[in-house]
Amino acid sequence: MDLQLQGKVALVLGAGGGLGGAIAEALAREGVRVALAGRRAEPLEARAKVIREAVGTAFPLVWDLAEIEAIERVVGTVETELGGIDILVNNTGGPPPTPVSGQPPSLWMQQFNAMVLSVIALTDRVLPGMRARKFGRILTSASSGVIVPIPNLGLSNALRSSLVGWSKTLAREVAKDGITANVIVPGRIATDRIAFLDLKKAEREGKTVAEVEAESLAAIPAGRYGRPEEYGDLAAFLASPRAGYITGSVLRVDGGLIANV
Repeated sequence: MDLQLQGKVALVLGAGGGLGGAIAEALAREGVRVALAGRRAEPLEARAKVIREAVGTAFPLVWDLAEIEAIERVVGTVETELGGIDILVNNTGGPPPTPVSGQPPSLWMQQFNAMVLSVIALTDRVLPGMRARKFGRILTSASSGVIVPIPNLGLSNALRSSLVGWSKTLAREVAKDGITANVIVPGRIATDRIAFLDLKKAEREGKTVAEVEAESLAAIPAGRYGRPEEYGDLAAFLASPRAGYITGSVLRVDGGLIANV
């Protein structure tokens, strides 16, 4: 299937990680010119090298999303190097595993700025260009915790849920301009983040990582963790003109893990 994305420009946040990197590669395979943003230069450069050698254009940008004042510089750089941004992938890093209660306000504020306010401010910056071109895709990567809260991921459950409400509201506001806004929810996708969470759970419960993984697999009808490229492929489709009538939705990539309807 031709996704009709040749020549589009995307900015993918968290592109040095497993999910963001997979989305960037999937978009690049469809002919999208991709800007890869993230906090650490080394994984960004490595991912950009893979994309350049295999499929297309990649432009790495080192940026900590908590630096909201840098949004104008970042977007301006992408526009200069690649062109106006047609596809924005809001994929932020996860906060530390904690209970939801008893956390200091400073931690809530720090994570809110990095995970929520930065996403909102960045999206507001790119929307005028999308409106002018009558095409735009806003994809926000969340967590299964927005559907079924995950124990000991209190900050993530709360803050990512606020982005679901924001995305749904935004979708109604911009649909007439040819812009869609959707949320993608990963289940247990085989990334470094999931490996880290499995390790922390093993430490808390006095188990081995293998035991924790076995428990997780037993709860997944598909019987395995997802592959990052499976997540990236859905993102590429949602970013395409072919998905123009899908907006305001929350789509799961979970192998059947989330039991809720």
